[in-house]
Amino acid sequence: MKLRVACSTLAIVFLLCIGTALAATSSTARKHVHTTSYAASHRSGHATVSHAKASQSRTRTAGGASVRTASAVVYRHGRRVVVSRRVAYEPRSAVSSYNPDLTAGDVVEGEDPVVRAAAIEALGNMNGTALAIDPSSGRILAMVNQKLALSAGAEPCSTIKVAVALAGLKEGLITPEMQVNLGGRYSENLTHALAHSVNAYFEVLGRALGFERVKHYANEFGLGELAGYNIAGEQLGVYPDHELPAADGGVGRMCSFGESISMTPLQLGALVSAIANGGTLYYLQHPTTQTEVSVFQPQVKRVLDIQNVIPQVMPGMLGAVDFADGTARSLRSNFVEFPVLGKTGTCSNNGTHYGWFVSYGNSPAGKIVTVIFLNGARGMAGPKAAELTGEFYRAMQERNYFAPKPVESVPLQSAGGQ
Repeated sequence: MKLRVACSTLAIVFLLCIGTALAATSSTARKHVHTTSYAASHRSGHATVSHAKASQSRTRTAGGASVRTASAVVYRHGRRVVVSRRVAYEPRSAVSSYNPDLTAGDVVEGEDPVVRAAAIEALGNMNGTALAIDPSSGRILAMVNQKLALSAGAEPCSTIKVAVALAGLKEGLITPEMQVNLGGRYSENLTHALAHSVNAYFEVLGRALGFERVKHYANEFGLGELAGYNIAGEQLGVYPDHELPAADGGVGRMCSFGESISMTPLQLGALVSAIANGGTLYYLQHPTTQTEVSVFQPQVKRVLDIQNVIPQVMPGMLGAVDFADGTARSLRSNFVEFPVLGKTGTCSNNGTHYGWFVSYGNSPAGKIVTVIFLNGARGMAGPKAAELTGEFYRAMQERNYFAPKPVESVPLQSAGGQ
């Protein structure tokens, strides 16, 4: 009798433990079904996040994923026990990864034909947009798939880390060499956190900054406002007025993935152009005729107080491309001729995957900023966007675009003015 009571007690305790574990699993699934562990995020630098709460049906949706309940019958200590488990799966993307008509409706007369041709060649039939900018003036040299480039934007994914890094440096919370404890015995510095896109580093930094300071710098850097100067059709991204709820990751999640933020390719290109040129945030301009090109005048939005911290983010952005395990190392499979500094971003929402890569290249002919944004099904990721950026630079190289420009000589005049 005592043995049967003891066994029954153990069975009840075991079932309670299983129920608690399943409840914890369900709670985690409702918050971020696709969030990886830190070890996984450190290796890849990216994770996929979800937004909405799960319903109480047998098949439940959690942001971009659904959670189904599956049951199995097992026998423990002679008793029949039904064990349930919840399995997350992702819905199929409603957006195709391919677009055979990328350039439909593009206004191209005022663009640089060489740059545009290289961007079209790099994108191929991938569903995305490519943007090339002269950072010394804010002129858009080419914008392929203008409908997508000028849309309301998308979650910035890990590209948001560039803005957060600048904010942390300006506030004196970090230096490039400072080791930030990320839990237990693990710590990381800024250079490797940018190059490897370490989520935990930017979550810790975001919480240290706090939402108000993060939002202040994001707005100062141009998020939440139009990036262009009289660009027809440009839509406005969104930087929220309130912090993401703690249950969804709070400001840490906003600073590692950009969750709840909507950023446009133009906004990202304008910010990195300011990094490339030493701190001037230009309005981006897209000439639509050769007459507009001939009378082009740069328009300064504001001068950012980041001159002293730009050199501190550059090693991490360079490492993303040049480190053997940098998130943008795929660029080097196509192009190695000059230094390229950049940042990848990968995430998804409701089954649609986003792949970002922003960069600036130090070419012999001067700096050029590029943004490639991809969306669609699986495979649309930051490393893929970096690979295509390498193809873009290579196509430009093959067209001799980066050859040093000859210096024009001025004829000397005699003392008599002849």
